[in-house]
Amino acid sequence: MSRSRPSSLHELVTLLWAPSVCLSSGDGQIRAQGLDGFYTHDYRVLSGLEVEVADAVVEPVGCQLQDPASAVFTSRVRLAGDEGADPSVVLHRYRSVSQDGLKERLELVNYGEAPVTATLRARAGTDLAPVHVVRGGRQEPHVDAQPVAGGACWAGAAQEVLLTADPVPAHMTSEDSDVVLSFTFALAPEQSAGVTLRAVARNKDPEAAERTFLSVSPRIPPVLGPQTGVAEPRDPLRRRLLQASLQDLERMLLADPLAPADCFLAAGSPWYFTLFGRDALWSASLLMPGARRLALGTLRTLQRRQGERHDAVAEEEPGKILHEVRRETLRLDDMVIPPRYFGTIDATMLWVRLLHSTWQTGVAEAEIEALLPALLAALEWITAHGDSDGDGFIEYRSSTRGGLANQGWKDTPDAVRWADGRRPESPLALCEVQGYAYAAATEGATLLDAFGLPGADRWREWAARLQQRFRAAFWIDDASGVYPAIALDAAKRPVDGAASNMAHLLGTGLLNSAEAELVARRLSRPDLDCGYGLRTLSSTSRAFNPHTYHCGSVWPHDTAIAVLGLAAEGHHAVAHPLAEGVVTAAEQFDFRLPELYAGTSAHDGEPVLAYPNACRPQAWAAAGAVAIIGYLESRNSTSADSESGDHPGLLTAVPESRHS
Repeated sequence: MSRSRPSSLHELVTLLWAPSVCLSSGDGQIRAQGLDGFYTHDYRVLSGLEVEVADAVVEPVGCQLQDPASAVFTSRVRLAGDEGADPSVVLHRYRSVSQDGLKERLELVNYGEAPVTATLRARAGTDLAPVHVVRGGRQEPHVDAQPVAGGACWAGAAQEVLLTADPVPAHMTSEDSDVVLSFTFALAPEQSAGVTLRAVARNKDPEAAERTFLSVSPRIPPVLGPQTGVAEPRDPLRRRLLQASLQDLERMLLADPLAPADCFLAAGSPWYFTLFGRDALWSASLLMPGARRLALGTLRTLQRRQGERHDAVAEEEPGKILHEVRRETLRLDDMVIPPRYFGTIDATMLWVRLLHSTWQTGVAEAEIEALLPALLAALEWITAHGDSDGDGFIEYRSSTRGGLANQGWKDTPDAVRWADGRRPESPLALCEVQGYAYAAATEGATLLDAFGLPGADRWREWAARLQQRFRAAFWIDDASGVYPAIALDAAKRPVDGAASNMAHLLGTGLLNSAEAELVARRLSRPDLDCGYGLRTLSSTSRAFNPHTYHCGSVWPHDTAIAVLGLAAEGHHAVAHPLAEGVVTAAEQFDFRLPELYAGTSAHDGEPVLAYPNACRPQAWAAAGAVAIIGYLESRNSTSADSESGDHPGLLTAVPESRHS
């Protein structure tokens, strides 16, 4: 096994229909290198599909994305003996990804005045590699092709894939482990002819059925679309961003195999077509109140997998909401993640918050009542396990068994930094997690009261004490202003250096009006608001680099959370430019927002730049775009710089400001 340098996701054409995705270069070729391939259920089932025309020069001239799951790639073909100024033959590759396979129609068109004969060859092969192996840049050996009627088959331990052609090839040969299919066409003038290729994969591991999430049945009514509550914008940039985001979200829906009517959003393409607790919860929350069915499906899917026991390897604890589900153990660099992994500090509180906001939309009480036992277990987890050292704050320790070093949404090892660039020692109590915990406790108490269950006073009292502790421990006053620290370190010292995490406190009720104003003021400065959205880390930090994953980049969902929180607190003068910055950046990505992009400065005239290996599309980026458009459209009827707290039509169910 050799290791190669991973290619850039940003430059690849992505077609998706969860749990399948196809990545190729702009000319349509799926080359047996880098990240190219057709993937489904966490495996690359085709790593190469290259097409050529014998004795001809093929010149790519364009690619058109027709919808999230289909595209057409067009090339001019100069056959031997064609001496005209322009080639007379054109090749179209009509590619589509479905829930269960890949279909590609190869079509030659003769625009010339004389008949021609052309031989089309398609070379296909696969390594059947797990996605984490591909993502890590390792090159696996190809699996030997086995000829079958009209095509070929490749079989591995967990997957097998069948490639067929209609019509059947005139010739079929093996080259190394690949198969080469040849088709010869005689084309009269103005005539076209071609072949349709289909690749279908089958899972061979029945024991992984519970961890293999299903495509959403077309019989299930759509959970997204016009009912999101956002009117079609008149502004063309906003309209294109909204349409592209909703289309991508529809193609990222997955169903729970234990209850296929329950849908949730897979995290993103191409690595995360599975259940991620935090991502699914935030994605559903950002689409509320217009996605109640999605919210209920997300809540129930996670409730079925809620922690029940103590398992140090999986980091499972009773009542805890999990982080991710995989078909098999994931090994990536130094990480070893078991198939059901609970290494997240915030998903449990986010689950409670989504339950509360779903109830607020007026769903049938029976839907909420069925989830009340999970609510009680989640609330108990907050104090029994979330506060691991008993200091009254919710914190996490770096995993000692190959799991995640950081367990908030910024989960890379270098995500939390002191202003001088040092990494703080764990356990870490993230500021936003305290806001989530406060909101979960108070909103959970509201649900307990509403359904006649005891314990509401206990949780309100706990939340009030948390608020006092936070006010005493987290606030920093330094050269860059007054703001909440990103975290408390192992010694309970506030970690200095402004970061976007503080924005997540807005709208939770943890801050009073004066504190919310201080946060809004700090977020508005150009070291955080770069003009294309909210940077994850201030440019004043020694650790700042706009091209890093968590230390200066812009994440659209992070900006969306900030925008909605600022709106909930009435700070529209800060929210509005952040929202417009994301719309501006989206145009540079053809309105398919990536997971993140570089935190370059619009104020200094710098361009929008990609983070090369960002997932694109990603669920909470697309959901964040929908939320941002919902916010901007709601502001059309009010003054953009109004400081009124009224916010009619806000897409997400943001709690009202609850100032102490």
